[in-house]
Amino acid sequence: MVEKNKKIFQVECTICHTLLWIDPIAHKILKSEKVKRKKDSLDEMLLKEKKRKEGFARKFDATAELQEKKRREAQEKFKKAFDRIKKQ
Repeated sequence: MVEKNKKIFQVECTICHTLLWIDPIAHKILKSEKVKRKKDSLDEMLLKEKKRKEGFARKFDATAELQEKKRREAQEKFKKAFDRIKKQ
């Protein structure tokens, strides 16, 4: 039996983009439907992979630069502490 006041609502999964029809009264999923995704061309896939690799290179360079900066700061602090000990 279908109640006249029953409200079924549709939700899209944010992860897999499946459409779900939910019955809030029975707390059940009545229907699910997978959305067909457009397939990327080989050129688009290669472009995405190239951008991803460039992102890795930038992150690596930024990390190396940060490590070098920390190393220089540590050396300066060590040198200042060593100079203070020599003066005493």
